[in-house]
Amino acid sequence: MIRLYRAGGATCEIHTPRPGESLGPDVIWLDLVAPTRDEELGLEAALNLSIPTREEMQELEASSRVYRDDGTIYATADLIHNGDADIPAIDPVTFILTGGPLITIRYFNPRPFATLDAKLAKEPALCDAGPALFLHLMEAVIDRNSDVLSKTVTRVEAISNHVFAEGRTVGFEKLITKLGRAQIANARLEQSLAGLLRVFAFVNLDGQLAHDADRREHLRSLSADAQSLITHNQAIAANINFQLSAALGLINIEQSSIIKIFSVAAVAFMPPTLIASIYGMNFDHMPELHWMGGYPTAVAAMVVAAILPLLWFKKKGWL
Repeated sequence: MIRLYRAGGATCEIHTPRPGESLGPDVIWLDLVAPTRDEELGLEAALNLSIPTREEMQELEASSRVYRDDGTIYATADLIHNGDADIPAIDPVTFILTGGPLITIRYFNPRPFATLDAKLAKEPALCDAGPALFLHLMEAVIDRNSDVLSKTVTRVEAISNHVFAEGRTVGFEKLITKLGRAQIANARLEQSLAGLLRVFAFVNLDGQLAHDADRREHLRSLSADAQSLITHNQAIAANINFQLSAALGLINIEQSSIIKIFSVAAVAFMPPTLIASIYGMNFDHMPELHWMGGYPTAVAAMVVAAILPLLWFKKKGWL
C-alpha cells in the first residue's frame, strides 16, 4: 500500500493514489507500507530512482544502511514497535530524501507514523516539504524511544525493589527472567538509537539540509537527543547487569545457608548416632544393658552430645 501526502490545501491531504495518478510537485511524502513488487516498480518508474527491497533493508553493513545514489539519500534505521510489551520488537525502516518528496518504506506500523499523522491533522502548516516532514518524523521517533526507555527504567526499578527488599520471599527465577527481558529491551533500544544517530550524522554531512538554518539546527537537536538517550540507556544496562549479579549472589547466599543448615544438623547428630550405635551392638559383656538407669542415661548422653556442638558453633559465630 502507498499513502500519498499532498501539501497546498487547508489540510495535509492523505490518500491512497489511484492507478495511473500523476505525482505532481505538491506531493511531499510517499509512505510505502508493505509495498508489493508492482507498486515498487511503478514508483521507481515515476520517480526514476531505485526502491530497496525488504531483503536489502535488512542488511546490516553501514554501506547498505546509509548511502547516496545520484543525488538521493538512502538511510535505513531500526525502529521500535510494540514498545509497551516487556520485549519490544524492532524492524528496519528506509527513508529516502530525494530533494522533493520524502519516501518511507516499512513493513510494520510503528507508533511515530501515527503520531505524525495526528500532528499534521492539528497543525496543517507542518505539511510543508519532504525534508521538514523527515525531521518531524524523526522527532516523533526520538520521543517514542524516550517513552520506551522510561518504561524500561520503571520496570528495572521495580525489580530492584524486589531484589533488595528486606524480609523478602522472592522467586529469583522470575526476577532473573524479568531482568533478561529488560536487558533485551535495553539492547534493542540502543540498536535503534545507534542507527538513528548514524542516519543523523550522514544526513548532516551530506548537506542536503545545510541550506536551511532552522532545519540544520533541528537536526543537531535530534542528534543531541539521541546521544543523551544512548547515554541514559547505557546507564540502565549497567544497572541491569549489577542487579543480575546481585540476584545471582543472593541465590548463592541462600543456597549456602541451606547447605550450612544441613551440615550443622549432620554434625550435631553424629555424637548421638555414635552413642546409639555403641549401645545397639548387643554384646553379652555390656553391663549398661542390664542396668536400670542405662536407658535414661544413654538418652541424656545423646541429648547432651547433640547440644554441645550447637553451642560450640554458636560461640564461634557459625550460626
